[in-house]
Amino acid sequence: MGGAGAEGINQRQVSAQTQAICRSLEVMKSLASWLSLAVCMSGLKAELISHLNPPVLEFVNSTCVFPFMFGDTIYYNCISVHSDYDWCSLDKKFRGRWRYCTGEDPPKCTFPFFFRSKLFHKCTKEGYILNWSWCSLTKNYNQDRKWKKCSPHNL
Repeated sequence: MGGAGAEGINQRQVSAQTQAICRSLEVMKSLASWLSLAVCMSGLKAELISHLNPPVLEFVNSTCVFPFMFGDTIYYNCISVHSDYDWCSLDKKFRGRWRYCTGEDPPKCTFPFFFRSKLFHKCTKEGYILNWSWCSLTKNYNQDRKWKKCSPHNL
């Protein structure tokens, strides 16, 4: 009889130890969840900050090279391949050196130009549904309908 009582005490001790371990594991699991959430939120905060305050890109003032080869294609003017804004290569065969195009790059913007009933002396976002700036390539956009996107620097 004495053995059965001792066995019952050992089982209760094991059960209490198991419960304590389970509680510890739950606490650790909860802490791990909070830590994961904190890491995730700090990452989101960093990503959000970079979107709210995008880095200021230094504008390269080198001359575009025309024609230039990008991939297997030869280009004779600025392009928007893989970009929201037109750009050009700074090398005859693209080697990773590039800059955004300006109103001075071929084809050149014409200022002032007429659009609708207004005269514009610089790039405008008016009338462009994507909210990008653009300019006319002729004095009268209404008549000729020739245009190009301007650089993000509105040059």
